[in-house]
Amino acid sequence: MDLKKLREDARLIFKSALDAVDPINSVKSHLKLRGNTITVNRKKFDISKFKRTYVVGMGKASAAMAQALEELLGERLEYGVVNVKYGHSLPLKRIKVNEAGHPLPDEPGLNGAREIIELLRGTKENDLVFCLISGGGSALLPCPANGITLEEKKNVTKTLLECGATIHEINTIRKHISCVKGGRLARIAHPSTLISLILSDVVGDDLDIIASGPTVADNSTFFDCLRIINKYQIQDRIPASVVEFLERGLRGEVEETPKPKDPVFRRTHNVVIGSNILALKAAKKKAIELGYRGTILSSLIEGETKEVAKVHTGIAKEILKTGNPVRKPACIISGGETTVTIRGSGLGGRNQEFCLSAAIEIDGIEDILILSAGTDGTDGPTDAAGAFADGTTLKRARELGLDAETFLRENNSYNFFKQLGDLFFTGPTLTNVMDIRVMLVS
Repeated sequence: MDLKKLREDARLIFKSALDAVDPINSVKSHLKLRGNTITVNRKKFDISKFKRTYVVGMGKASAAMAQALEELLGERLEYGVVNVKYGHSLPLKRIKVNEAGHPLPDEPGLNGAREIIELLRGTKENDLVFCLISGGGSALLPCPANGITLEEKKNVTKTLLECGATIHEINTIRKHISCVKGGRLARIAHPSTLISLILSDVVGDDLDIIASGPTVADNSTFFDCLRIINKYQIQDRIPASVVEFLERGLRGEVEETPKPKDPVFRRTHNVVIGSNILALKAAKKKAIELGYRGTILSSLIEGETKEVAKVHTGIAKEILKTGNPVRKPACIISGGETTVTIRGSGLGGRNQEFCLSAAIEIDGIEDILILSAGTDGTDGPTDAAGAFADGTTLKRARELGLDAETFLRENNSYNFFKQLGDLFFTGPTLTNVMDIRVMLVS
């Protein structure tokens, strides 16, 4: 087994996936300008009929998406404001870029959200607004509802992340304690024409969940929010002001998020321009080019990351033993977004924890290499995108006096793989379509 070659192949396969969801290429492939006609996914708009064209955006890829719009629209573009994660900005000519905190919102994010709101409140019926939405958009567009502070909202986000809530559940609550999420940004932009270009970072590409759906009708309710809090038994960890606000909403004392029949959506157009399955298809194509039998397991994988890892390694073992579901050399590719229930005090992310759990399962088994990484270039609160695991991982760890089970219990996967030199770094990729796992069986 040539582990060096397997690692290089995994890197190339992962890179192909990233290239397929490059934000600049994604915008240009879905938006065409000929003369005065802009075509967005076959829908045509006569730009000469609009007095002004603006851009707003939120998410890790929004600066790159904005750069594509600047190149396409040129002087037709009046002005814009986008909020990005620290380190994800690009030099733009007509669009202001604000760097802010993610995954926990901060004051610069709040100030940037206020700028976006102020811009949209000034738009008229004969204006055109492009809204650029990508992964991280929810945290990067923080504007708490009246009576809730940013610190309290951060506390809610942190608590939901730690208890193992899904991104759908987290964003359901985020939408209801916000002034802009859950379709409320579309309400602010009304009656201008609003075109949202969206890079999906959620399982199933549900538009009302991506970045908490600022321009999409919301089907969730205040009742759903309270049900989620009860499900995870976190009533005592959520600020009292937030629980009180949600209860007031349940009683009808706070206006619900706009629903599908709301007239504010008649001039709103939401278009997904990149997703996890698109990235997985590109990864499979590259794997085949490299000589593997490529198979996409699923782009919809959720669940506790440690358990998901066991399922993946079970498939790898089956390939070695019986040649099912595909004969070796095989490349099994999957996507989605798992969760980590934090019980320890260590450092890591869901991809690194996936690889640590997988390493335990394939200890001593040759011919298997696994790469799991976030397409945004970060994994949890770390500077790594993910990690590598193979049949020699635990052997090398034991030689350094590292006990994998202890590191797993402490949610300390980053420091485990750091000492082995098995962390996977990409730097900011300026895109985000959740996670990708590449499992090679040689």
